[in-house]
Amino acid sequence: MVRIISALILAVTAACALAAEPLTLVDNPPDRHVVVKGDTLWGISGQFLKQPWRWPEIWRMNKEEIKNPHWIYPGDIILLDMSSGSPRLRKARQVSDNDKIRPTVHSTPVQQVIPSIPPDVIEPFISQPLIVEANDDETKGVRIVAAQEDRMLLGSGDSFYASGIPDASIEKWHVFRKGKPLKDPETGEVLAYEAFFLGNARLLKPGEPATLRVTLSKEEMARGDRLLPAPTPEIISYAPHRPEQEIAARIMSIYGGVQEGGTGSVVSLNRGKNDGLEIGHVVALFRKRTSVDVDDNGRRTETPVPEERYALAFVFRVFDRVSYALVVESSKSVIIGDAARNP
Repeated sequence: MVRIISALILAVTAACALAAEPLTLVDNPPDRHVVVKGDTLWGISGQFLKQPWRWPEIWRMNKEEIKNPHWIYPGDIILLDMSSGSPRLRKARQVSDNDKIRPTVHSTPVQQVIPSIPPDVIEPFISQPLIVEANDDETKGVRIVAAQEDRMLLGSGDSFYASGIPDASIEKWHVFRKGKPLKDPETGEVLAYEAFFLGNARLLKPGEPATLRVTLSKEEMARGDRLLPAPTPEIISYAPHRPEQEIAARIMSIYGGVQEGGTGSVVSLNRGKNDGLEIGHVVALFRKRTSVDVDDNGRRTETPVPEERYALAFVFRVFDRVSYALVVESSKSVIIGDAARNP
C-alpha cells in the first residue's frame, strides 16, 4: 500500500511539474503565418514551439477542440500574441485569392481542412486493415470460398465467390491475409496479428456465396483469404497533444517487415485504447543500450549507457491493445524494442 501511495504521489508530482513547465518558443519565431495548402498542424506548431505537441496549450484548446480542430484552412492568418505575457496563437481574418482581407466565412471543402500530419503518408494505413485481433475467430467473418473457372490464384479483374457478406449495402472490400504475430516485447504475449494487405474487391452480386471482382491486386489472392469492409479514409485532424496519463509502451514492429526505421516510418506499439492511448497523442521514443567492447585482456566488457531520447511519434490509429504511430522527428534509426513514453 505504501508503494502504491508513493507511486501515486510521484505521478501527481510529475504531472504538476509538466503542467507548470512554461511554453518554449523557437528562436526568432514569426509573428504570423499564412496557412497554405500542404501545411499540417504539426508543421505550423513547429514554426512557433520547440515542443510541437503542446499545440493545444498555446491555442488554449479544450478537449473537444483537440479532437476536432476543423477551423484552420488555407488562407487563414495565424498570429503570435504576446500581449498577456505568455505566448498564445490566435487566428486573424482570412486572405482571399486576390489578397484582400475579408471576414472569416468558411466555405472551404472538408478535404482542404489542415490535417495534423501529412495525409498521403498515412492514408494507406487508415484505409487498409492493419491487424487481426489475437482472439479473432478464424471460422467467422467474410472469406474467399471459390474462384471462377476454378482458378487457384486471383489477380486484378478476376471474379471470385465469398461467404459471410450479409447484404448489398457494402460495395467495396479489402482483401487480406493473417500475417505475423505482434508480440509484446515485455511479456512475449501475442497481442494481435498483422494483416497482410492483398488488394481491393467490389461486390457484383449479393448472396451466399456472393460474387465479387478484384479491382486492385497488390499480391495474389487465394481461397481462404479474408475480407473486411473498406472504410472511407478520414483526414487525421486531431491536434497533436501529449497523453494526460503516463504511457509506457514499446515498439513491436516497423511496418514493412524491416528491423530499423526513421522519420516517416510507421511503428506498432504494445499499448492501445485500453491503456489510454488515442489518436493525436504524441509519444517520445527512447533507447537504453549497453556499449560492448573488448578490454586489454581480450575479454568482452559491457557498459550501460544512459537512456537517450531521440524521436517523436504521432499516434494515428488505435486498437484495444495495439496502436500505430508515424515517426515525425528522429535523430537516429528507430529500432524494435525501443521505449515510447510521454514527451
